[in-house]
Amino acid sequence: MAYKRDYAKEYRDHDGTEKVKKKRAARNKARRYMEKKGRVRKGDGKDVDHKDFDPHNNSPSNLRVVDAKTNRERQPKRS
Repeated sequence: MAYKRDYAKEYRDHDGTEKVKKKRAARNKARRYMEKKGRVRKGDGKDVDHKDFDPHNNSPSNLRVVDAKTNRERQPKRS
């Protein structure tokens, strides 16, 4: 039998916490900033990468545009 995910529970237990919502809002803010600068467009397959891995540090020197594959590959290892 296939496993059925409980998305509502996942949101309640993790994605809906204040800490996670603030991180998501900071990443969205960086994306909007780069869209305003004309560096990315919706649906272009590019990600806005935080060089220091801190989504709250949205200084222009910390942001760069990379393709989605590269951004996923360079994520820090979780232990």
